Amino acid sequence: MHSSPQHLRLKSEANSSASTLDEVKTWLDSHHEAGAIWLHCSDRIVTLPELRAIQTRVETTGSWIERVVAREALGLVAAAGLALETALEQASETPQNIPSPPDSLTIHRGTLRSGDHLEVEGSLLVLGDVNPGARVSARGDVRVWGRLRGVAHAGSGGDQRARIVALQLRPLQLRIADAVARGPEDLPPAGFCEQAILIQGSIAIEPAEPHWSVEARRGING
Repeated sequence: MHSSPQHLRLKSEANSSASTLDEVKTWLDSHHEAGAIWLHCSDRIVTLPELRAIQTRVETTGSWIERVVAREALGLVAAAGLALETALEQASETPQNIPSPPDSLTIHRGTLRSGDHLEVEGSLLVLGDVNPGARVSARGDVRVWGRLRGVAHAGSGGDQRARIVALQLRPLQLRIADAVARGPEDLPPAGFCEQAILIQGSIAIEPAEPHWSVEARRGING
């Protein structure tokens, strides 16, 4: 049995015509030693049913999925739902003229209710709602896989590149670095999530792009 994890790397969407499960089966056929496996998803968004099927197939060989690594936060949602370790893939290069962003990602599973206050040093991904009266704060990005209706503060250490993203971005108050604004009142278009970013010192709301802008060495399950 391996004392250190084995690394199972899926091909990118552009370079693969096989399903994620087929790629896993092919990899397992050439790797026979049981032990922990880190699943590297590249740019592929592995769904919860897919990840469960992968876990079942891996466990037939006496191995197990210990950690899931992805390029985007959306690629970690299924893993977080199964209480697996998560990590964002590190970029190969960081421009020298841009400060390195916070390198930790905290994943909190569950709704935050009135009176709850969650503050993290890196970036934060909430798998649930942030209700009115709840507050979330992060030195990096704040992302909510649900409705954000409380108070959110991204870039609490002064990072003006931080952003706030939610499936429904209707907070009582938004803060990015030192800028403060109230959330929009009208509902977003169906099927779209939104983000709040800092533009020339003011907070602006716009459709969210489907990528995560920070790097993280390891997910910390809340």
